[in-house]
Amino acid sequence: MTIARRAALAALLATPALTAATRAHAQGAEIGTAARPLKMGVTAGPHAQVMEMVRDIAAKDGLVIRIIEFTDYIQPNVALASGDLDANSFQTQPFLEQQVRDRGLKLVSVAKTLTFPMGIYSKKVKSVDALPQGGRIAIPNDPTQGGRGLMLFAQAGAIQLPANADVRVTVADITGNPKRLRIVELEAAQLPRALDDVDAAAINTNYALTAGLQPTRDAIAIERSDSPHSNRIVVRQGDEEKPWVRKLVRAYQSDEVKAFVAETFSGSVIPAF
Repeated sequence: MTIARRAALAALLATPALTAATRAHAQGAEIGTAARPLKMGVTAGPHAQVMEMVRDIAAKDGLVIRIIEFTDYIQPNVALASGDLDANSFQTQPFLEQQVRDRGLKLVSVAKTLTFPMGIYSKKVKSVDALPQGGRIAIPNDPTQGGRGLMLFAQAGAIQLPANADVRVTVADITGNPKRLRIVELEAAQLPRALDDVDAAAINTNYALTAGLQPTRDAIAIERSDSPHSNRIVVRQGDEEKPWVRKLVRAYQSDEVKAFVAETFSGSVIPAF
């Protein structure tokens, strides 16, 4: 568990609405009220920025949201499944499906949010073709995002994968590596900082933007516009039709959020609704 994750949970448990003295009252309150805010997990960066706008819009509809930031892709689903969160917004549908299969989590997507095209970034070369013989390239070390990174390097011509490859592909599935590139698997949030140590890295846009990288300006290769990797709002199975879920989705998929995304991210993040 990361330090940020521990701090987030410590703050969550220390909140008056969730102390032992008031937990019984909070449990009886409706989710999304002042007595029991909707606990929404997001990753730091654009997901958090957009959720702050969603929180303000939802408040006008009587929905109170508390945002909890994470620095990895695993803990938000674990926290949601265990009841520490009510919903999260950070992951693609393929990633969610992989997590459900691998971890047995009873989670379900309820709405599309944003598309973050993954890009390849480098401080050492200006194109993927210029990667050196025996160079080091980095990809995320988590399921589906790592496969997504490999597929992007294959799209750019650095490696070859089976014709039917999808996000479940791994390093072991590589069928061609003419430059004998060495592949380093790192936590997704660490990839921007690794650019000094590798020749190129496949980085999710939310982490790229947080590090000051602009996909449309700095990426030497980027996912095609028809990428299936739109992000989702996710809740526990059984909560899909709850009133607070409908209010949350309505706030997120609003014209105000579309305008905010367009103005703030200049095409690097695209509404998927």
